[in-house]
Amino acid sequence: MPASIEIRRELARLAGSKRTRQTAFTEEFPTDWRPLQVRNPRTATYFTEPGAREFIVELITTGHPIEVVILERPEGKKGYVLITAGCQGSPDIYIKLQLGSGVVRGRSFHPSSKG
Repeated sequence: MPASIEIRRELARLAGSKRTRQTAFTEEFPTDWRPLQVRNPRTATYFTEPGAREFIVELITTGHPIEVVILERPEGKKGYVLITAGCQGSPDIYIKLQLGSGVVRGRSFHPSSKG
């Protein structure tokens, strides 16, 4: 199921602010956040943390598809997945976000394991 317009707006708003985004690993919110190991498909250079966030906001605001998924941890909560092309010859980029109370959690940013 695709994300609603309201969810897209909230994801973009929260992801665009340093104060409202989180990527830290915890038992409750495990992450696989590795933008420094992923090449930006536009520049072929490795992402920086700010560059990854800008890339995510750009994808969201330009209408890139966002799929709603049900998370295992925390069980039953919603996650929002974006899969976009990686650099030529590289796997797609897998991005997963989760909305929290006034924050967006970056849960995944890494090469996709699906081809």
